[in-house]
Amino acid sequence: MSEYNVKKLRRTQKGRIIAGVCSGVGQYVGIDANLVRIGLAIATLFGGAGVALYAIGWLLMPDEEHETSIVQDVISKQQSRRTTTTDWSGEQKPQP
Repeated sequence: MSEYNVKKLRRTQKGRIIAGVCSGVGQYVGIDANLVRIGLAIATLFGGAGVALYAIGWLLMPDEEHETSIVQDVISKQQSRRTTTTDWSGEQKPQP
């Protein structure tokens, strides 16, 4: 059985300035994180897309220490709340 070395897009701890998005993308693509930062800065100056791209990356990219992203965590919490209901007595019961 052979092992595959699969690259995963993650926010990194090493080289992190704010949330690790640029350093994670740089590591994944194989370029310096500062080039990614410059690209986002230019995109921010010409239309503001850089800030939006960074925010999307922060929400969708999991941290290297976690398996799920922030959005996935929020969705799973919402789904777990829907599976249980509370009746008038305060007792939680699973939904049918």
